[in-house]
Amino acid sequence: MVLSAVVVASALKGAIGLVGTGLWLVPLLIAGLSYYRYDQLDPESRPIDRRPLHPEYDFIVIGGGSAGAVVASRLSEIKEWKVLLLEAGPDENEITDVPSLAAYLQLTKLDWKYKTEPTGKSCLAMINGRCNWPRGKVLGGSSTLNYMLYVRGNRQDYDHWEALGNNGWGYDQALYYFKKSEDNRNPYLGKSPYHATGGYLTVQESPWRTPLVVAFVQAGVELGYENRDINGEYQTGFMIAQGTIRRGGRCSTAKAFLRPVRLRDNLHTAMNAHVTKILIEPVSRRAVGVEFYRDGRRQIVRARKEVILSAGAINSPQLLMLSGVGPKDHLRHVGIPVLKDAPVGDNLQDHVGMAGLTFLVDKPVAIVQDRFQAAPVTMNYVANGRGPMTTLGGVEGYAFINTKYANESGLYPDIQVHMAPASLSSDAGVQVRRILGITDEVYDAVFRPITNRDAWTLMPLLLRPKSRGTVRLRSSNPFHGPIVDANYFDEPEDIAKLVEGTKIAVRISEAKVFKQFGSRLHRLKIPGCRHLKFASDAYWECHIRHITMTIYHPVGTAKMGPPDDPGAVVDDRLRVYGIHGLRVIDASIMPTICSGNTNAPVIMIGEKGADLIKEDWLEPPRR
Repeated sequence: MVLSAVVVASALKGAIGLVGTGLWLVPLLIAGLSYYRYDQLDPESRPIDRRPLHPEYDFIVIGGGSAGAVVASRLSEIKEWKVLLLEAGPDENEITDVPSLAAYLQLTKLDWKYKTEPTGKSCLAMINGRCNWPRGKVLGGSSTLNYMLYVRGNRQDYDHWEALGNNGWGYDQALYYFKKSEDNRNPYLGKSPYHATGGYLTVQESPWRTPLVVAFVQAGVELGYENRDINGEYQTGFMIAQGTIRRGGRCSTAKAFLRPVRLRDNLHTAMNAHVTKILIEPVSRRAVGVEFYRDGRRQIVRARKEVILSAGAINSPQLLMLSGVGPKDHLRHVGIPVLKDAPVGDNLQDHVGMAGLTFLVDKPVAIVQDRFQAAPVTMNYVANGRGPMTTLGGVEGYAFINTKYANESGLYPDIQVHMAPASLSSDAGVQVRRILGITDEVYDAVFRPITNRDAWTLMPLLLRPKSRGTVRLRSSNPFHGPIVDANYFDEPEDIAKLVEGTKIAVRISEAKVFKQFGSRLHRLKIPGCRHLKFASDAYWECHIRHITMTIYHPVGTAKMGPPDDPGAVVDDRLRVYGIHGLRVIDASIMPTICSGNTNAPVIMIGEKGADLIKEDWLEPPRR
């Protein structure tokens, strides 16, 4: 199927705008689009960008991301309910659909482009000491921007939430909602009691992999860990990564939950609709509507029943504070009338990790950009849904391991390791260094000398940090990005655990199975750490503080907790304390961060949150 010249020209313009300096990708994309018009054959076509909107709906969902798309889809199952989904960004496009291009979506119009505040304790190798914090500004949210890894966390995470006083949030209930979403297409998991088929969300392994990830899993076995389903009965172990992909393409929550229901009359979706305020009646303290800007014009839509805030762990607290719900002293400082004094924006947590731990190999087994030939790679992807373009943003495997600080049971690992068959310089410094924000001095000293060399990477990350950060308003202007203080390594134990995780990662690389590739540690020192002995604890700590990496998992800024918890913003039914008709359903509500990539847990939260709403509005009132 050949596209018209107009469509090809449009696609070329869009591709150039998105990938910036990564122009080597354009021939791949245009060739693919010319050969195969995916949208015309996709059984679920794109959601409808509704115009005009009704003046009133039963439910208004703010944010069409990992949770919001789920909530809107599930609420619209009740035919009598009119549901409006407001998303600040546009729809997905051809590039978002390609799993291997995840890094090329960051710092584009599909990204909120947040940065952390400099603290002098982390991100030292980044420009101005600030780490980039990408967040999806697109239908599907960060599920359209992320690396698609499907990880649920540890059963003890959810049992801990329940023990904190959050009834109904234990592992058994969480598992029910994980399975409700899931359509797992890996045959070896077909009969597992921990997985399901037939749900909206497709989960499977990438159909393409390098020999390095097979060696990675075998190395784990050498070290005494099991090759196991880390989403099953036990988490500790090594696994080839599973991801949210379908037919070789990304399966975002927009594709999974919105496209199949796009023709429901009671579900309206408005894109490029930037919400600026939740309208709350000051006397009754009830959320009655939403203010947003679309097409350069201020608009208001009313909610008959509830407003549901699903804008994510950065934007949800920002919107609550802009609407008068937040720390009273801070709100007064920026000139916002206080409707409810609440610890909004506190309790910020993230999976901080270490980037740049690189291993060189002598065989052509890694992902090296210049090696791939455009035509055959693209044809294999668009025709068969196979080949290197199906890799999960470059991540092929993960492990959950125990340091000396971990729980003695061995069942509650404290470090996760991501494995990628590439390095920070595998793309010749075009994009990866840019999205991390690494300075020229560090890149030129450590990574430029191995440009286009075969290499692989391990990225250890801390599963349950003790440090807590904050989100605060920069001003009362809703178009000013908030102040994000990640506060990495405020607690000394956090970096001590990560140093131990790094040493275990090096031991993984030294396993016998890697000898066949001539694998060895890349030993060029980071400029700011040259005074330290390479591979000593002090050196690894210096490396971590310099090449600090977010794994894109901010949570916790509208904490769920019982009424006597002074840090709680929402109750265990996700209702905002002190404000009627307003819930938060997204990563913000996590009291403590789950042990693993957060996308699957946020989808679970969306599923459970939608059911809580149905229970409250459809079941007889509780006595």
